Amino acid sequence: ANTDTDNMNPIQQIKDHLVGNDKDADLKKDTQELNKDTRLTTDYGVKYPTYDDWLRVASDDKNGPMLLEDPYARERIHRFDHERIPERVVHARGSGAHGVFRLLESAEDVTFAPVLTDTSRETPMFVRFSTVLGSRGSADTVRDVRGFAMKFYTKEGNWDIVGNNIPVFFIQDAIKFPDIIHAGKPEPDNEVPQAQTAHNNFWDFIYSHTEATHMFMWALSDRAIPRSLRMMQGFGVNTYTLVNAKGERSFVKFHWTPELGVHSLVWDEALKLGGQDPDFHRKDLWEAIDMGVYPKWKFGIQVIPESQEHMFEDFDILDATKVWPEDKVPIRYIGEFELNRNPDEFFTETEQIAFCTSHIVPGIGFSDDPLLQGRNFSYQDTQITRLGVNWEQLPINRPVCPVMNFNRDGKLRHTITKGKVNYWPNRFEVNPPAKPEEGAYLDYAEKVAGIKQRAKSRKFKEHFKQAQMFWNSMTEIERQHIIAAAGFELDHCDDPTVYTRMTQRLADIDRGFAEAVGEMVGGGEPPQGKPNDGQKAKGLSQLEYPGSATIASRKFAIIIADGFDYASFKSAFDAIKSGRGFPLVIGTKRSKIKAADGTEVQPDHHLEGLRSTMVDAIYVPGGAESIKTLSKMGRAKQWIVEAFGHLKTIAASGEAVDLVRKAITLDEIKVSQGSDVVESYGVVTMRDGKPDTRAEILIDPKATGFLEQFFHGVAQHRNWKRELDGLNTQEAY
Repeated sequence: ANTDTDNMNPIQQIKDHLVGNDKDADLKKDTQELNKDTRLTTDYGVKYPTYDDWLRVASDDKNGPMLLEDPYARERIHRFDHERIPERVVHARGSGAHGVFRLLESAEDVTFAPVLTDTSRETPMFVRFSTVLGSRGSADTVRDVRGFAMKFYTKEGNWDIVGNNIPVFFIQDAIKFPDIIHAGKPEPDNEVPQAQTAHNNFWDFIYSHTEATHMFMWALSDRAIPRSLRMMQGFGVNTYTLVNAKGERSFVKFHWTPELGVHSLVWDEALKLGGQDPDFHRKDLWEAIDMGVYPKWKFGIQVIPESQEHMFEDFDILDATKVWPEDKVPIRYIGEFELNRNPDEFFTETEQIAFCTSHIVPGIGFSDDPLLQGRNFSYQDTQITRLGVNWEQLPINRPVCPVMNFNRDGKLRHTITKGKVNYWPNRFEVNPPAKPEEGAYLDYAEKVAGIKQRAKSRKFKEHFKQAQMFWNSMTEIERQHIIAAAGFELDHCDDPTVYTRMTQRLADIDRGFAEAVGEMVGGGEPPQGKPNDGQKAKGLSQLEYPGSATIASRKFAIIIADGFDYASFKSAFDAIKSGRGFPLVIGTKRSKIKAADGTEVQPDHHLEGLRSTMVDAIYVPGGAESIKTLSKMGRAKQWIVEAFGHLKTIAASGEAVDLVRKAITLDEIKVSQGSDVVESYGVVTMRDGKPDTRAEILIDPKATGFLEQFFHGVAQHRNWKRELDGLNTQEAY
């Protein structure tokens, strides 16, 4: 009897795990690396003689039939035939990275969860970003909500926050999940369109469900076309609860804000990138981590004590279509996380990782949020469908703390559990339930009273005030983008009922908004709509999150041809590197290009191999011969004018000032005529000045130097004044 008890004692399993819950070390147990000294084998370990020839009847002058007895060939074909697993119904297109969470301030006043109270910990984590609607092979830059799911490998078990880059959702009740996803997916008769909502069914559903009004405003905003996964806010969306050591419960929403700021593409750029580089976001994340510029987010909580659950008169805090206004419930930033390691293998890590909203640890609990309640059921079920009942034993999903229970069998079970019994209670008292002092999860004793019915409480029925508040809180440039986005989406709806009714719905948010869109799409004269009281809220405009003034991880195209000015080139190249930016040399060819002084430079790409959409800024150094060549190339000029249209910072020195002048012909754009530095709507020029050779370039709006003004413009992300004054639309790009 003692032998059985010893065999199932968790102490030995604890010893097998490294102190500190090092997930990287845990994964190494299942990681292999192929090299020139390893040899091909079958899955059952026998060394392969060849990968090139199936066993067959053959002679020197004739091939005969292949033989089915060949186990190596059969294994290869069979394995290949079964490589695919069911893709996610939603969030199929994704990318991810490993990282670490650090708590900077204990939240022990509201929770006893050690991951949120122990500031000495560093908790390993994995983050997966995704689009929602598109298939696994769809493009990165479509207009869509972005998934932002996080798995914390804590000492108490895995904690998952399955969030998005938008804080609200389309529906209040999880029973509507099939409908909203069916409506957004390709239409059932022709499987069109892929990975976008610009079609009849989606907007028909949106009109029919007024609760979606707030969310569709976010989806029409620039939040839905992020510049980078590293430049997105994240939100837990649902309302959870926290319980402290005194047994006091609070409601909580989770937030995380990027150090780099919240930035987006412009729509024309997003459309082009979908064809030019459909992996744009995936590559951007990978390259930044690979180059050591690790993305970082501040982690915060909004907390409402249980006694103040009904503090808002016009909405319920459990309604996932609503935000908690920050002026009423401030975000308390208590930690940070950093992504610092790329996966070793996409499938086994990024594709097989599986998240569940129901994965919480002691000190964190659920609320009665009707969307969360349904997600708790759905996510566990969908992971079983994709990965099998033992999905939590996969290396990327398994906790770093001991897992000891009587769950057994099922396809692809990995764990071997010794002992005579597989149930509780048992005669050996093996593996009893944990006590509270041993860290057992205890459900909060919530008192619940009500009537069983298919209904929601009164405060779930107001659907327009926060949509209006969102619109009111936008800057002028953001409103222009929302109008343009709605115009694009409804223009792709060919059923007059759909775009006419949606024009009417927009009037319930703002009549001027509805009039502008209605005129664009032929939606007719909108009605007066609901009154808008002009209320605004903090934190809704993404321009409130510019991030730190930096060029770190920004991509700079330096365009050159034979005869370029090497001194100016080298000065800019070194300064970009010093600021941890990524300089990309773009040549007329990818063969070496010779400077005027004879120095040769190897370009990263040629002008036809890359596009301005794939960089954040452009610099063209001078050199008479170089500019003479580039001036005759339509593509070189198109690079400049397209970057201008996309509101990017453009810099030119020496003879390159004339190239910029030829490409951008607007009188409003002023250029340097001598040694002075001229900045005009984000176009920075210096005709006769000397290169700046300082090791570090300050990013300061008051700076007067050439590279200083160039870098300051890049750090602002876009030159919005160029668009506000209507200059970008006057050039063809």
